[in-house]
Amino acid sequence: MEDLQPLFGQNQECHLCKNKFITMKCRSKFIKVDRYDTDFCPIYKEDSINGLLYKILVCPKCGYSFSTDFSSSFPPGTKAILTECITKKWSPFDFGGERSLKEATRAYKLAAYTATLKKEKYVIIAGLFLRIAWLYRLQEKSQEQRFLNLAYSNYYESFSRENYRGTQISEVRLLYLLGELARRTDREETAIHYFSKVIESRKKTVETKLIEMAQDQWKKIKEERKNRVL
Repeated sequence: MEDLQPLFGQNQECHLCKNKFITMKCRSKFIKVDRYDTDFCPIYKEDSINGLLYKILVCPKCGYSFSTDFSSSFPPGTKAILTECITKKWSPFDFGGERSLKEATRAYKLAAYTATLKKEKYVIIAGLFLRIAWLYRLQEKSQEQRFLNLAYSNYYESFSRENYRGTQISEVRLLYLLGELARRTDREETAIHYFSKVIESRKKTVETKLIEMAQDQWKKIKEERKNRVL
């Protein structure tokens, strides 16, 4: 009997052109998370597969790139826009095999571009930019900041327009992310503002871990400020 492999081929259908293709997915038993960073980036154990690499599905025929978080429906006019801006410029490329960090980053960028053209919810677009930042954390630190800023901007739009409602992300988690991304992009006052909002919601939420994390980060900023003065 052959040993079970971490990756396996899974049949998919493109939402845009209906092309059927096979892409690699990772078996959950091979994804071993050691801990999470303060912006929820998973830190994998040494013998683990990086589960982030295979979240994005890319149609090799038309270039439409998406995740399971995408809506399968298209707002009026967006199919034509996607065809014009992506498919007509697409050079057939198969992301269906084993992926490197660079290939996965490219797939996420394609998905973020697709999501923007398709008018997916801001919270979905923000999540893609955040994951690109995580991938750059393992490659080029200089690019990480750019995508953390893009993630922050889209999470802010999501919160302002309340279009995160009906998704898996709660208001408290969104407020925490706004605070943490603001902290990581040198917006200290903004970070304190959002962390304070999280702390204020402690009597209204069951997500007590987020309250603790917000308190820790709030204290961290205060201590760093005090040390700068000293």
